[in-house]
Amino acid sequence: MATSESTTKRYLPWVVATALFMEQLDSTIVNTGIPSMAASLGVTPLSLKAVVSSYILALAVSIPISGWLAERYGSRRIFMFAVALFTVSSVLCGLAVNSTMLIAARVPQGIAAAMMMPVGRMVIVRTFSKGELLQAMNFVIIPALLGPLLGPTVGGLIVHWASWREIFFVNVPVGLAALWFASKHMPNYQNETPRPLDVRGLILFASGAGLLSWLLEVFGEISLSNEMVATLVAVSLGLLAAYGWHAKRVPYPLLRLSLFSTRTFRVGVLGGFVTRLGVGGMPFLLPLLYQLGMGLPVWQSGLLMMPAALAAMAMKALAAPMLRRLGYRRVLIVNTLLVACAIASYALVDASTPLWAIVGLGLALGLFNSLQFSSMNSMAYADINAEDTAMASTLASTLQQMSMSFGLAFGSLITAYFLEGLPQSDRLAVTASLHHAFIALAVLTVVSSAAFWTLRPEDGESVSKGSAAPS
Repeated sequence: MATSESTTKRYLPWVVATALFMEQLDSTIVNTGIPSMAASLGVTPLSLKAVVSSYILALAVSIPISGWLAERYGSRRIFMFAVALFTVSSVLCGLAVNSTMLIAARVPQGIAAAMMMPVGRMVIVRTFSKGELLQAMNFVIIPALLGPLLGPTVGGLIVHWASWREIFFVNVPVGLAALWFASKHMPNYQNETPRPLDVRGLILFASGAGLLSWLLEVFGEISLSNEMVATLVAVSLGLLAAYGWHAKRVPYPLLRLSLFSTRTFRVGVLGGFVTRLGVGGMPFLLPLLYQLGMGLPVWQSGLLMMPAALAAMAMKALAAPMLRRLGYRRVLIVNTLLVACAIASYALVDASTPLWAIVGLGLALGLFNSLQFSSMNSMAYADINAEDTAMASTLASTLQQMSMSFGLAFGSLITAYFLEGLPQSDRLAVTASLHHAFIALAVLTVVSSAAFWTLRPEDGESVSKGSAAPS
């Protein structure tokens, strides 16, 4: 049995990381291929915005139910079903003969992605002890950092060498590998007496979160009056507030908000929410700076995203000893400010900036981001009981996905605000607008550091000062 447990701990992070990489890569890889898809399907590129938004919407509204499904039917069964559904949906996307079929296939793909992320994280938290959790979570978080950075590059190369359909077909071998490993090494945690499904809460939360995500995703690209936008925002916030009221009055809510009474979970998730608003816009804004502001070709722009990805992987070896020695409070306070400084430094980058300086800045941003995500994600579970891991994982995954989506929308809205009325062919105007966006995101990141001042020096020690996990 000990050998079996050791083998599971050795390979489980790879299983979850593979599925998470596939999901995170797919969330951005499509963007590069939109023009080719539009030409192939005989539609305008703008009309294919729904290819991206339908995936994000399905993802946002489906995450909350994943924890209940895992408790009810077992973590291995749900995880493998999600990977299989994601793989099949990818094939259907690649075989699409028109835009309607392509958009329809993206919906189950988003639903599958919504189940993979929280279920995989829940299994990691339940399998590894508190002392092993940091290293395991540190390994799994790397794909979440690499996917958004590599997506535009990989997508551009695939479209350049083959066709846009291969963007989706590339998921097939990865999905099959994840299925095989999951069948061998994914534990099957299941609650013998699962809680009833909170249908009313699901309707309230999914409607509010879905509407708000949709508004942010399509803002500025649809012809809605300011009054209509304000009304829809008020409705979405009202639905979310109604869910908060509802969740306090039922014994088995869809998302148990009482978990926020645990300080480390509250700071890790809610503090991380604001931090990700700042960080989440960078994968979208940096290619715009390189291509529209500096006039670099797509391939070179993609390569400039690579240093951050390489640095993120390098931080894997440094995060655990750093947290063990300095503690979560000190690391998160200082590192959040370093992330903000790295983001703000891009406001100095323009066409005259040497490439070596941009590469160095990318390395710094990757290092700081990797340490930030590893710290926030692992600390959040430091004081969570084993029976609450499924709910905690679902709640954390829901807010993390929403914060990254909102951060991307926030960065694009700031850029559009400063660029209003100016031609996008004007490199100086685009660069100046993006510089304003970087400063705004940096200020938001600085503000988020206030949450980490509420931590105590000993918070997270059950994670940071435990024994190392098998790698």
